[in-house]
Amino acid sequence: MSLTDQSTRIRQGEELDAAAIDPYLKAHIPGLEGTPRISQFPGGASNLTYLLEYPSHELVLRRPPFGRKAKSAHDMGREFRILNHLNAGFPYCPKAYLYCTDESVIGAEFYVMERVKGIILRADLPADLTLDEQQTRQLCKSFVDKFVELHNVDYNACGLGDLGKPEGYVQRQISGWSDRYEKALTPDAPTWEPIKAWLREKMPADHHKPGIVHNDYRFDNVILDPQNPLQIIGVLDWELTTIGDPLMDLGNTLAYWIQADDPAPLQMMRRQPSHLPGMLTRAEFVDYYAERAGIEIGNFDFYYTYGLFRLAGIIQQIYYRFYHGQTQDKRFGQFIHMNKLLEQVSLQVIAKSTL
Repeated sequence: MSLTDQSTRIRQGEELDAAAIDPYLKAHIPGLEGTPRISQFPGGASNLTYLLEYPSHELVLRRPPFGRKAKSAHDMGREFRILNHLNAGFPYCPKAYLYCTDESVIGAEFYVMERVKGIILRADLPADLTLDEQQTRQLCKSFVDKFVELHNVDYNACGLGDLGKPEGYVQRQISGWSDRYEKALTPDAPTWEPIKAWLREKMPADHHKPGIVHNDYRFDNVILDPQNPLQIIGVLDWELTTIGDPLMDLGNTLAYWIQADDPAPLQMMRRQPSHLPGMLTRAEFVDYYAERAGIEIGNFDFYYTYGLFRLAGIIQQIYYRFYHGQTQDKRFGQFIHMNKLLEQVSLQVIAKSTL
């Protein structure tokens, strides 16, 4: 069995028409011959990702999801630009080849990039990949190291100085996600009102050194070298990237980080192998990040709670599409339960917080 991440059959309702896309790609990308075999990568719950296999080329196509979309989300042109510019300072970005604004081709804007072949870790390690505790710790630290490296990129030198506004970033995130959550409310969803009030009250000042914020940095968005699985060779999914507070980005990542001693309901939400012996706990993750970044991090409760609220907002936006029949992906039917669980975790963090 190959350790390289594999695409699978396209999900119902998310088909990509080869007869429509093939002539467009051949007109814009030199050297393509034959008919592409199209499949879909199974991960992710937002933008859709397809593999197009030509006899001599493998391409990856990204397009927005079907159904209602948040106003500022799923900007294909923005993601294409980030890949093209950020690669100069962070060479783990795939190379982007083509951006199409003509929605008549496949029914939406899209872009095409190189395929970086490698291992992508999902809920559990692949059956053929065995790591001992020391190797797992090494991989986890490498994951944090790349995170710190990204946050230290000179975004002005990469031509991305206008990507976002670092001033007022924290306040905009709290108000923005509050607004997005309210617009995605369904009758069965929690309101999060006490938590939103706490976040507004405890809001810290802007970070003294803003950086590139990935906004979705997880193990299933990094690619490992098949020859050396402890080495990260690629980072994916740049659709939410901006310039802002690195600690907010760290909070986003830790919202996904389910550790070994978390209770069973949280374990059911786990989408990466962060529970394995050798993996850092959330507290150790924060400490190691601070050490590598050369900064001091005191109480992290605000950033972690923000990450949980933001994750609930993302989940609720996706669930909204499922609730209103705009997607047929049955995975999303359980998202309402995840939302409610995240609210309970947030309330527990606030109850114990010394902020």
